[in-house]
Amino acid sequence: MSPPLRPTRPEPGSAPPGARKGGTRHDHIVEDIRSLIVDGRWPPGSQLPVETELAERYGVSRMTMNKALGQLARDGFLVRRKKSGTQVAQPRAESAVVAIVDIRDEVRRSGRAYRFHLLARRARPGREEDALLLGAAPGVGEVVWLQGLHLADDRPFCLETRLINPAIAEGAKAQDFTDLTPGGWLLGAVPWSVASHRVRAVNATAAEAKLLELAVGEACLEIVRRTQAAGEWVTGVRLLYPGSEHQLVANFGPEAGGGPGRG
Repeated sequence: MSPPLRPTRPEPGSAPPGARKGGTRHDHIVEDIRSLIVDGRWPPGSQLPVETELAERYGVSRMTMNKALGQLARDGFLVRRKKSGTQVAQPRAESAVVAIVDIRDEVRRSGRAYRFHLLARRARPGREEDALLLGAAPGVGEVVWLQGLHLADDRPFCLETRLINPAIAEGAKAQDFTDLTPGGWLLGAVPWSVASHRVRAVNATAAEAKLLELAVGEACLEIVRRTQAAGEWVTGVRLLYPGSEHQLVANFGPEAGGGPGRG
């Protein structure tokens, strides 16, 4: 963990270090902190002092400091969490829009240590509420339902809620998924033929915010994925990422967009 950041308190009436002349003190603070992050002087994961201490050092009110930090968080430079305070954001993890990848690999590509924490797992009959993950309720058939938290450097990276069809994914009921992630096991054990994705922005509920260490209502990226094999559903999964730490990428040629020159 990097040592606490120590911005120099400006003289009363002056702009923070590195700020240009003109603009409000809010603008000066945002520009100064952004420069420190972009220049690498405040590296990813660095812990900022508490809001009141920063306000004192920059010679502004706590409200002004809060607004400046909030803007930097919305812009993706900072991550603000209830329990751990404010930190410099890690570089955003990337997922391909259509590829099915192991989240463990996503985290490791970003240079962070990966861990999966299984929150709950049980075999039960399918319910109407399962339609969110499967597109259609699985009727009376049995499902394996589980929820787990993917962590990067022991911090929440993604909340996973998954249904598995044990009639197709043989061996799913015997897996406890404490040492092997559900997605990793499925990729190696069950060939799939058709997959669908739904991607949207959502706001974290109180329960989700608590697990992801976010503020209630904070923006998240939701990916709902369904896979099939031989006309039968294999799995449905909802992946919920903190919006400030994740992005989707897609690479495609002119043939995918209707020809060259079309934006």
